[in-house]
Amino acid sequence: MIDVSYILAGALTGFVVGLTGVGGGAMMTPILLLFFNVSPVTAVATDLWFASITKLVAAKAHHKSGKIDWQIVKHLWSGSLPVAIITVALIHFGMKFQKVSWLTEAIGFLIVLTAVGLIFSPLLLKRIRPQAGNTEVQPEAIKPKTTVFAGGLLGLCVALTSVGAGALGSVLLMYLYPRRMQPHTLVASDIVHAIPLALVAGIGYAFTGMVDVHMLLNLLIGSLPAVVIGSLLATKLSSRLLQTSLAFVLLMVGVRTLV
Repeated sequence: MIDVSYILAGALTGFVVGLTGVGGGAMMTPILLLFFNVSPVTAVATDLWFASITKLVAAKAHHKSGKIDWQIVKHLWSGSLPVAIITVALIHFGMKFQKVSWLTEAIGFLIVLTAVGLIFSPLLLKRIRPQAGNTEVQPEAIKPKTTVFAGGLLGLCVALTSVGAGALGSVLLMYLYPRRMQPHTLVASDIVHAIPLALVAGIGYAFTGMVDVHMLLNLLIGSLPAVVIGSLLATKLSSRLLQTSLAFVLLMVGVRTLV
C-alpha cells in the first residue's frame, strides 16, 4: 500500500544523502521516531536497510566521478564490519534489545553529536588543512591502525543506533586526512563505506523480524530517484550551506529526542 508521507520522508532524506553523504541515519531515524511514532528498535532496523540501499544508488553516481578513495574505505571496513557483526550478534543472542531503555537516548545523543560535527567541521578544516595554493604540501599517507580504529567506532555506533556513518564518519576522515579528503572525495568515500556497514547490521536485525518491510518500500520509492538527483548535483553545487542548515535542524531534533 502506497503511503505518501513515507515517500516524501524518503525523498527528502535521499536528496540530502546524495548531496552531502549525511542523513541516512541521522535524518531518517529521528523522523521515524518523532513524526511516525515508530518504536526505536524498528526505526533502527528499518533505517539500516533504507540507508544501505539508498547509499548504494548514490555510490554508483559518485563512482562515475572517480572521487572515491578506495584505500581509506578498505581500512574503514576492516574496523567497522567486524565490530558491527559482533555488536549485532550480541544483540541477537544476548541482550533483549526490545527492552533496552536507553536506545532512544543513545540515538538522540549521536544525532546531537552529528550536528555538532557538521557545525564545527569548517573550523576544523580551517585549522588543520593547509592554505590553498600551497603546492608543496602533499596528501597524507594512509594511517592504517588509526583508520581501522575509527571504522570500528563507526561500526559500533551504526549497529546500535543506525546513526554515525555519515556525519561522524566525515568528521573523523577530515581530522585524519585533511589534505587528502577534498569535499567531493569526502562525500563519495563516506557514502561507499556506509553501504556494507549498514547492510551487515541490517541483515542481523532482519533475522529478528524487526524490519518493517512496508515502511521500507515506501521510503525507497521516494529516496531512490531523489538520491540520484542529489548525487548529480553534488559535483556542481557547494553543499556547505545545506550541511550547516541540516546541522541546526539535527541539533533541534536530537535535543527533542533526548527530552
